[in-house]
Amino acid sequence: MRCRTGYATRGAGRRAFGFGFATAVAAVFALMLPGGAAFAAGTTAGGDITPAEKLLFMTTHMSGVEAQTELDYAFSLSGPPEKISDTVRVLVTSAANAKSDAHITDRSGAVDVSSEGLPCNPVILYFLEHDIAEMERLTGGQRRYFQRRVRLALAAGPPVTPVVVDVGGKPVKARKIVIQPFLDDPNASRFAQYTAKRYTFIIADDTVPGRVMSIHTEVPGANNDFAHPFQADTLNFSGALRSLAPPPARPGQPAPAPVKTPQAPSASR
Repeated sequence: MRCRTGYATRGAGRRAFGFGFATAVAAVFALMLPGGAAFAAGTTAGGDITPAEKLLFMTTHMSGVEAQTELDYAFSLSGPPEKISDTVRVLVTSAANAKSDAHITDRSGAVDVSSEGLPCNPVILYFLEHDIAEMERLTGGQRRYFQRRVRLALAAGPPVTPVVVDVGGKPVKARKIVIQPFLDDPNASRFAQYTAKRYTFIIADDTVPGRVMSIHTEVPGANNDFAHPFQADTLNFSGALRSLAPPPARPGQPAPAPVKTPQAPSASR
């Protein structure tokens, strides 16, 4: 899939992400699926796709989402060097994104990011590619190295924990995945401040359009203090606009207005 996404690094303006996280993940899954060789490193016994990988990348999150629906996500970055608040918009142009033609935009405009046919909500790939570009910028490390660490953390089989989130005042079942890709990294001394960085994914049931409730990362403060993080980036589902391009109204009748779902607060951890 080709989708459109936004800025690659804070303040960097409009640019392509380059070698994408989706490309790397899709290549791994191509080896693990029937008919291919097993992916040797970092998978469960027998090269199986872990429940965490399946939930994040191999699930059809857009099932039930109508064509011309815009999914909105509040995106906040706490720094350094500056705090940024943004809105990430995913425009689903074919029903359930069946044609893999969703478009993503943010405050910087649109940049190509390929999802290589993965059926997941492309906002997951957007967040991870942005995060990996940030790690590269902040540490001077290599993008593919950080991609690999995140992939291995998910392939190690982290728990998928049931949680309940509040959507418009109603409880909704969801699942949570937490990983710390650099915690046991033999090269972590090169970027010691980020060793304990934590990633949390909250994926709701199909009550939430696109199913991605929230994704956030936290770099703890001094003495591994997550209550006062050095850096925190958060993407939260905020609503959906449907029927953005309604058919022309009959003479004398107003055109139907887009419909917005209630705002969805962050999930409890």
